[in-house]
Amino acid sequence: MGTDHPSPARDFAGYLESYVDQMAFGDEDPAVIVDRYHTPGIVWVSDGIRLDREKLVAHARPVRRNMTACRVDVAETLVTGDRIAARYTLSAATRKGRETVTEVYLFGRLAPDGRLRHIDQITRTP
Repeated sequence: MGTDHPSPARDFAGYLESYVDQMAFGDEDPAVIVDRYHTPGIVWVSDGIRLDREKLVAHARPVRRNMTACRVDVAETLVTGDRIAARYTLSAATRKGRETVTEVYLFGRLAPDGRLRHIDQITRTP
């Protein structure tokens, strides 16, 4: 991963900002983006909903169609060994004029190569 693509292991805040931006507004195939940051067996559980690699890739298509603006404000991150944690706010606007703000509390595990292999997150609307 180059400087344009922060590693979750080395720059977790940078990853959070970059990943969201690339998935929502990038020109690259979403599968390439998912694979850059996550292992093939990624398990991402968000508010009890389990997403695997294919579901993460599929999620990008409607986001790209509907999102007009998105901002990630990282409050804090922690990386220790293969464990990661973050608290951040995701603000988004859609083509229909809907604006949302979501607080995210994320905990995960890294693979030996520095990519994410498991994420558990809970969200709430402030």
